[in-house]
Amino acid sequence: MAFVFEAPRPPSVAVAGEQARFPVRRIFCVGRNYAEHAREMGRDPDREPPFFFTKPADAVVDDGETVAYPPLTGNFHYEAELVVAIGESGFDIPMEDTLDHVYGYAVGNDLTRRDLQLEARAQGRPWDWGKAFDRSAVCGPIHKVSDIGHIHRGAIRLTVGGVTKQKADIGDLIWSVPEIVAFLSQSMQIEPGDLIYTGTPAGVGPLVAGDVCVVEIEGLGSISTTIGERAGT
Repeated sequence: MAFVFEAPRPPSVAVAGEQARFPVRRIFCVGRNYAEHAREMGRDPDREPPFFFTKPADAVVDDGETVAYPPLTGNFHYEAELVVAIGESGFDIPMEDTLDHVYGYAVGNDLTRRDLQLEARAQGRPWDWGKAFDRSAVCGPIHKVSDIGHIHRGAIRLTVGGVTKQKADIGDLIWSVPEIVAFLSQSMQIEPGDLIYTGTPAGVGPLVAGDVCVVEIEGLGSISTTIGERAGT
């Protein structure tokens, strides 16, 4: 097939213990999936149906990279998250079968232009400018289910400059991984290469140039991101 210009390389993330990488097809993110975070964002953490927003696949950033402070914001936030990698397609998947579609799990950081997100929310507009910007989806190496099993609980922690900012347990998720996958698959066909960021605990806050942000999840290790100078400067 001919293209009018050279097609970009597909976005991808590392796989633990493998040289081959995981090609990223789509990125889904679950909003307000820890009760305390829902409260700090001014919302009631009841079990209303989960809601999703998306990021472009090429927003992925590997562990250990520097992310420039993004433009148009003065309130750039971290969000520690468990990431689910889909390895098998499915539509309207029964709850008992959802985990069969999971390839593995990773440590993630959903970087957010919080001021733009809140401005859009107040005006009833989409969150894209606050969430779906360049290099906003940090994702560590995917640990395959065949190597580690499934993640149902375990400590999740984020530090900035060595100071703990977020601390919770994966078991505190309002909507569990099987529930998230089942609900998402009712709306669209999930496919290999899809990533799902499952939500962040309470304690979100700002980053500035020079910060080193580390996220760790029990059983998955840790990832580190350095914040660089503002993009374009």
